[in-house]
Amino acid sequence: MKTFALLAPTLAALLLPMSAAAHKAHVHGAAALTMAVDGGTLSITLEAPLDGFVGFERPPRNDAERKTAAEAMARLKDGAALFRPDAAAGCTLAEASVDAPVLQPGAKAAGEHADLDASYSFRCSNPQALRNVDVALFDAFQRLTRIEVQVAGAKAQSKSTLRRPARTVTLAR
Repeated sequence: MKTFALLAPTLAALLLPMSAAAHKAHVHGAAALTMAVDGGTLSITLEAPLDGFVGFERPPRNDAERKTAAEAMARLKDGAALFRPDAAAGCTLAEASVDAPVLQPGAKAAGEHADLDASYSFRCSNPQALRNVDVALFDAFQRLTRIEVQVAGAKAQSKSTLRRPARTVTLAR
């Protein structure tokens, strides 16, 4: 968490112009992905309606829903399986954080909509070779249909949209 906390001001400064345009209405099946490269660190944040991951946006009501939620949270915490930077860059997952308060035991419904927020930090031994990230979210979560992507590098920013079967994000340089 320390690495991400230290990078947060840098990410905010780089992405502030893009973030204002990127925040859209709560859309089921859509996710927002932000990637930033800072030196040897690749930081990724994911924001999306919870429905795209578990099929509902409220506390689980039965054993089947609790199982679905637990499986989704386990998949989301496995950032190395969901995001695969170029192998030549030598990136390893350093930190992963997933927050979906409505799925916590004892949670109460907080309205009609609930979101999921996740962050991942990779340390790369050869960041110069980091050009692309393979995103496996569509494979892991069948309800996702679109991923809005923002990328910030030291010298450039970019925006793109992934739709099935697309899965590669090109990093801005």
